[in-house]
Parts: sequence; C-alpha cells; structure tokens
Amino acid sequence: MLKYKIISKNAEETRLLASKIIKMLKVGDVVLLTGDLGAGKTTFVSGALESLGYKDHVISPTFNILKCYFEVKPIIYHIDAYRLEDQNIDIGLEEYIEGNGICFVEWPVFIKPLIPNKHLEISLKRISDNEREIEIIDENGFYKDLIESLEVK
Repeated sequence: MLKYKIISKNAEETRLLASKIIKMLKVGDVVLLTGDLGAGKTTFVSGALESLGYKDHVISPTFNILKCYFEVKPIIYHIDAYRLEDQNIDIGLEEYIEGNGICFVEWPVFIKPLIPNKHLEISLKRISDNEREIEIIDENGFYKDLIESLEVK
C-alpha cells in the first residue's frame, strides 16, 4: 500500500492538487473520495474539471446520484452514493464506473460491491474551516507512478 499525505491550506490548494492528479489519470480510472460532509470531496472534483477546461459551477450530484461531464476530455463521471445507503445499488452505475471516462465516487462505502480492485482513494479530513488533510492511497499498487510524482517537489 502506498500513501501520500499533504495539508491543503484552502480550497484553492485542494483544487490545485486535483488538477495535478487528473493529468496523471487515464480513461477507466476510478477515484474514490472519502471524508465527512463538507470535507472537500466536491471541491476536489471541481479542481479536476477546471483543469480540463470546465467553466461552470460544480455541485455534488447528491440528489441525482450521477453527473456526467461530456464536454471535457476525458469524460468525467461524478457519482455521489450518499443517498444509496441501505438501498438497492443495482441501478446501472457500473456502466459509468467501468465506462469510457474517469469516474469520481463520493461515499464509495455505500456501493462497495461496484468498486473495482484498481482504484485510487483520496481521503479528505477537515482540520479547520479552511485546512484539510488529504491522503492519497494506492491500496493495490496500480498508481505507484502517480504517488511517486506527488512526492517529488
């Protein structure tokens, strides 16, 4: 297991980290975003999308579960599984998780059976109103180069 930890002093630093990471991901990659409500998961996705040229405001797809961003390349799928706790998860999400884009999944614990072995986890923990501890976790060794590139300053 490989880990990289950083302290983000504000939302802009969180978005900047996301912009670095998205450039190292490929179609088919799955990024799990974990952390409490308000930890910065959607801010992270926003940073990734901004770096791909997306101009609109990004909100979490909490109520509609999935948001697809076809206007950027690679395509980004953003899943928020928060409302799927104790629900039937057989609603076709695997088509997007295994799809032709990069998939970000907030609250992956609620759709655990759908999560592939190859995934990158980004854990966000709130330290203060602005600061976040961000840990990038490569559980199975698929993202070694990505982790190592973040460690090089």
